[in-house]
Amino acid sequence: MKVLDLQCPDGHRFEGWFASADDFESQLSRKLVECPMCGVTNVTRVPSAPRLNLSGASAPASAPSAHSGSAAEQAAGQAGQAGPSAQWQARALRAIREVLEKTENVGDRFAEEARRMHYNEAPARNIRGVASAEDAQALVEEGIDVMPLPVPAALKGPLQ
Repeated sequence: MKVLDLQCPDGHRFEGWFASADDFESQLSRKLVECPMCGVTNVTRVPSAPRLNLSGASAPASAPSAHSGSAAEQAAGQAGQAGPSAQWQARALRAIREVLEKTENVGDRFAEEARRMHYNEAPARNIRGVASAEDAQALVEEGIDVMPLPVPAALKGPLQ
């Protein structure tokens, strides 16, 4: 199994797992590898640290230094080493996932359903769906609050 670090032209970094380097190249040429944030298929490999399986190796027999901290502190420190962009992406994905979990998808009926709720013809609830720019503008002009939410391709499937 090959774990590759990949990046799209917008700078979104992510991992891809492939059976082999040839498998990666094959999927890349068929446009099957896409950025989970923006969905583009024009991704490239970026340098990454090697992943070594050292399960059979023994740890050096040295006492931990006073500066090493607990395993939990070390893990927290390593988690904090991700760059600001990666941290922002992770927060954005969590927020979008939460919106998707807490809203009803009304699909192409979004403008119609938003109006029905606004005029008390349907029960008020959190909805999401698809509307044209013209429909969204008309809703705003009627005093109905709407907000565009770009959903990355990776989140458009069923939530796990």
